[in-house]
Amino acid sequence: MAKLKWWQTAVFYQIYPRSFADGNDDGIGDFKGITEKLDYLVNLGIDAIWLSPHFPSPNWDCGYDISDYTNVAPEYGTLEDFKTFLKESHKRNIRVILDLVLNHTSDEHPWFLESKSSRDNPKADWYVWVDTPPNNWQSCFDGDAWIYVPERGQYYYHYFMKQQPDLNWHNPEVKQAMWDAVRFWLDLGVDGYRLDAIGTIFEDPNLTPHEVPMTLAELRRFTELAETAEDKQLAEKHWKSMFKNQFGQAGLHELMKELRSIIDEYEGDRMLVGEDENIDYMGNGNDELHLVFNFPLADTNRITPEHIRRNQVERLSRLSQLPMGGWACNTLSNHDRSRIYTNYGDKHHDAELARLNAALSLTLLGTPFLYNGEEIGMTDYLLPHISQVKDTMGSWYYHTIVTEMGVDPEEAMFRTAEMTRDKNRTPMHWSNKPNAGFSPDGVTTWLPINPNYKDGINVREQELNPDSLLNYYKHLLKVRRETAALIEGKYLPLHETSQEYFAFLRSSENQLALIVLNYSEKRLNLDFSDTSEVSGRKLHTLFSSGVRSRVDHTPNKLTIAPFEVFIAEVKP
Repeated sequence: MAKLKWWQTAVFYQIYPRSFADGNDDGIGDFKGITEKLDYLVNLGIDAIWLSPHFPSPNWDCGYDISDYTNVAPEYGTLEDFKTFLKESHKRNIRVILDLVLNHTSDEHPWFLESKSSRDNPKADWYVWVDTPPNNWQSCFDGDAWIYVPERGQYYYHYFMKQQPDLNWHNPEVKQAMWDAVRFWLDLGVDGYRLDAIGTIFEDPNLTPHEVPMTLAELRRFTELAETAEDKQLAEKHWKSMFKNQFGQAGLHELMKELRSIIDEYEGDRMLVGEDENIDYMGNGNDELHLVFNFPLADTNRITPEHIRRNQVERLSRLSQLPMGGWACNTLSNHDRSRIYTNYGDKHHDAELARLNAALSLTLLGTPFLYNGEEIGMTDYLLPHISQVKDTMGSWYYHTIVTEMGVDPEEAMFRTAEMTRDKNRTPMHWSNKPNAGFSPDGVTTWLPINPNYKDGINVREQELNPDSLLNYYKHLLKVRRETAALIEGKYLPLHETSQEYFAFLRSSENQLALIVLNYSEKRLNLDFSDTSEVSGRKLHTLFSSGVRSRVDHTPNKLTIAPFEVFIAEVKP
């Protein structure tokens, strides 16, 4: 595996710092807490951390509204605390990448305070200003995208919240200031960046209006109430049309090449992964981003063998067409998405499906990204009252549909709880003690703790239970680490018409592995003897979520239990 870079062999683990570990007992996660839990990540089998924003912020968007790009939010600690965390991570051979928000700053950032103060300020052109709103563009979070500022007698543009004004990347001074911030953390030794919302950096220069006959709130409501296939298709069409002139515009590739050239100045194979599914942002495979996320794999409420196969054909064929080649990157969950256990469950076999989908992430070709808490089966938690909502997008929607559309507050709260990202950002469950061991008893945590921590969904109890989901993850990660074919092997789908199971080979130079994921309640009797790579050989079990009486099996008589994950080395 010497020919692969560290970011190709690594398993990444996303830490949402506010919710991971409270080290100073104030109800908010911090660097002291994260540093104390690094050995937990080592024991889990993690190679790299993606750290969600840790910068100073008014927290209108939970840290994605940054007021200082080169410091640490005081609730998380100090810059020295960050350096200690980075040093201790590297000491344990854990790499660290940071969240880089390029599109916008906080409206409390000194740059914006200067820019809005007058039209002749040196930073007057650091953001996107107009005299009169030129179109009907919407913010994807809170309605109208143009906000009036009396000091300038002008409007500024924001794709996200009104507290997140968009930077003007056509201004070379903006670019230089942002590149200086990038270098600041690289100089400290961080291993790369996850790039937030890169598609929103540039807008249509003609400021072309959208043609959707609804506001953002009306479209959200229409989507919630859509029942027929026609209405659902219309809602999807409207979502794409509403933002098409504000997303994916010209100039992005040149910008990504500039950023890549900065990254390449540094030793240690620093890397970039974009919050985007568009493979075009990988350039020729060697001059823009190193990775983009395979979001289409996750963009479903039901993962099926057919869905996986179709996704792999599309993604891997596109990656292989890049002039310098491309590497896959798979994830099923993050801070913006419903948790794996909730999103892909069927209310009957949630536990089995969670294990299947964990195996899917960790056996497909490419770099896997996990989200903190999925390894213990944390679920979405729907907040019961609007006073508990921290996600400003959610509170805006609640008040809008109650006051402007007359929606009953009880229904509005249910819809808000479903759509808000608070549901999948609740604090980590470390034990069955009060507050799930995240904070001491009596401390009010920044978001409420999901009460199901008392039901065994916590680290301490699962560490003691050999059959727990946590120990399942540990075992699976260990098998992946020790099996070259699962890291570097080529992907070859098998039995491509099956609706019940997903079977494939991973083939490296010196090893061949067979993976079978049974997505059905049926016991399967499978025959792989017609596969030339497998025929006449034996299957040596490396991992099974079922109960097996023997280790070696023959390809023509392979029995797979309901919902079983089976991984075997194909041997002579």
